[in-house]
Parts: sequence; structure tokens; C-alpha cells
Amino acid sequence: MVDVAAPPARPAAPPAPTPTPVVASRRPGRLLTLGGRALHRSVALLALAAVWETVPRTGLVDRVFLPPLSEVLVAWWELLRSGQLADHVGASLTRSLTGLALAVVTAIPLGLLIGWYRPLADLLSPLLEVFRNTAALALLPVFVLILGLGETSKIALVLYACSWPILLNTIAGVKGVDPLLVRSARSMGLNHLRLFQKVILPASVPTIFTGVRLAGAYSILVLVAAEMVGAKAGLGYLVNYAQYNFAIPDMYAGIITISAIGLVVNQLLVAGERRFSTWRVDVTTA
Repeated sequence: MVDVAAPPARPAAPPAPTPTPVVASRRPGRLLTLGGRALHRSVALLALAAVWETVPRTGLVDRVFLPPLSEVLVAWWELLRSGQLADHVGASLTRSLTGLALAVVTAIPLGLLIGWYRPLADLLSPLLEVFRNTAALALLPVFVLILGLGETSKIALVLYACSWPILLNTIAGVKGVDPLLVRSARSMGLNHLRLFQKVILPASVPTIFTGVRLAGAYSILVLVAAEMVGAKAGLGYLVNYAQYNFAIPDMYAGIITISAIGLVVNQLLVAGERRFSTWRVDVTTA
């Protein structure tokens, strides 16, 4: 009987390495990327702040008329701490956002109808050409005479100023839809309602939001000018009152607040545009 040697035992396989968490390793890189983008976008603002702080202190500009940025920020903080700034901001935002919302609600449907139905466009085009070339501030005395010095006249002025960029961009967006898309949709048997819902309206969204963003800027600028004429509260009143009382840091604090509000409103509208036009592809290069 022949003894057969038992085969040597196989060495035990080394334990599998523990997988490193991918998400945890990517977080620092993402944070660095976001930080780099934020820094890149803030370079111009930081440079402006440095120039603003340096030029008055070196005597190139009289610091009585252009105080250093640090003094303006101190005045801004005092206005905020006393509650005056919050009252003025609340009054201005209530007026501007109300007028902007009313403009969006009225101008977008009207622009869609004018852009979609040619007979309505032919009927209203002469009237639109007359009023679109009339500056909103030129009509301020008319609004005051008809509606008084209260909130109604200011909201109506903002509504008038904001309606035109929204209306004109909506009409341009509808008329600028690619005719090939319209023919393709009609060849698939879509009726007028479905064609408008599935093709015309989505293709017009970017142009419509361009008008809404312009209207957002107009809502602040026109309102500030109106508040300088007849108001007892608001950022325009704050700037005008500070100028007449030679409180120059307070004046610049109000101007900075107006710019910050305009920037925030624009960013919110950009975020809304991205939300309603997710189908778009970004083709910009770094």
C-alpha cells in the first residue's frame, strides 16, 4: 500500500483591506474648491474695499466727502444696532417686492398672449411703443397727483417700471422659439395648448427670467429715487436725509445697503432661473 502524501495546506489569504470612505476623502477637496471659487469671485470686491479704505487716508480724496470704509461700516453698525436700518430696509423691501410681484403676475401672462397671438400684438404694439419709451421717474408726479404721497403711488411706480422689462423679454422669448421645434411638435399631433405648455413656455423661460432679473434691479433703483422725493421711511429717504444733515458715513451706509439688497435679489432670481430651466446645458469655459 502506497502512502500518498497529503497536499500542503494553502496559505491563508490575507485579509481584504478596509475600503477607505470615498465621501470623507472628497469633502476636503470640495471645500477647497468652493473656497477657491468664493475667493476668486471676491477679489474685485476686496480690491475695491482696499482702495476705498486707502484713498481717503492718503489724502487723495477729502475724507469729509468720502470717509474710509471702516468709518462707513461703523456708521452702518450703529444704524443697525439702533434699529433705524431695519425700519428703512423693511419699508423699502415691502414696497419693492410688492411692486415686483405684481409686475410678474401681470406682465408675464400678458407677454405670453402678445407673443403667441399675432392679432393681439398688432393691436397693442403702438400703445406699447409709446409707454416703453416713457421713463418711470418722469411719471412720478403723475402717480403722486393721482394716488397721493402714500404707499400706493410708490408701489404703482415700481409696478410700472418693472412691467416693461418683464413684458418685452417675455414677448421676445415667445417669438424667439426655434421654428423647427414648433414644426416638430405639430407634426407629432400636439394641439395648441399642449404645444404652448411643452414647447413654447419652457423655451421662453431663460428670456423671461432675464426680464425678471432686470425688473428686480429696477424695483430697487426706481423706489430709492421715489423715496427721495416723498417718503418718511425707506433707504432712499435715509440717503437723502443723511445728505441734507451732512451725515456722510450714514449716507454711504445706506448706499452699501441698497447695493447689498440688489445683489441678494439678483442671486435669488438666478437660483430660481436654474430651478426652472434645469434642462439647459452650461457651455461656458473656465
